[in-house]
Amino acid sequence: MEKARSRKAINILSLISAVAAMLFDFFDNTLLFSIFKPLTTILILSLLFFVQNEQLSKFRNIIIAALVFCLIGDVFLLKEEYFVFGLGAFLIGHVLFATGFINLEGFNFHWISFLILAGIGGGLFIWLQPDLGSFALPVGIYVIVIIFMAWQGMSLNFHNPNKVYRLIGAAVLLFMFSDTMIAINKFKFPVKFSGLLILSTYWLSISLIANAAYFILDRRKSV
Repeated sequence: MEKARSRKAINILSLISAVAAMLFDFFDNTLLFSIFKPLTTILILSLLFFVQNEQLSKFRNIIIAALVFCLIGDVFLLKEEYFVFGLGAFLIGHVLFATGFINLEGFNFHWISFLILAGIGGGLFIWLQPDLGSFALPVGIYVIVIIFMAWQGMSLNFHNPNKVYRLIGAAVLLFMFSDTMIAINKFKFPVKFSGLLILSTYWLSISLIANAAYFILDRRKSV
């Protein structure tokens, strides 16, 4: 019961912090946005410090590390000139998320989800490529990595359908959407309310992953 209250409290605090950050971003309050943006990710990350599972300690540590790199990426992306460093931090985060998903059920080779995700990612890259300039290589690598991460997250649900894995499946799609909005807004054309779209889907994504990981660890079995 105490754990459930702690999880609920953290989720509520994360939501309040996220809403505050998005409002400060919308009204161009750079100082407060710079505080509440990383704070929101820290709150979401802290959820996994309230649950332990010796059998799944490796999985827990991998997801925590992935969220830490998301936090590092958040900080780098506060400054436009550090965009490539933010990209690198999130790339490492995606590799870790994929590693965590594989740690649960092994490598899953679901053809349909792979073809759909690869088609979306490849099509997006081809569309963006003329405007990428010197970012073509790092963005191309990033697209490959996030497709792989999303593929393994989606494959979990096809391998063993349950409510927790559905959370992960939804989370990876939201992460892809958020990153797609970043790419379009930066390289193609300004997207109306891009900050709201990017941040809301990003935080919802990592919150779903953190809560799914919490449920997995708390049940003391893989799922």
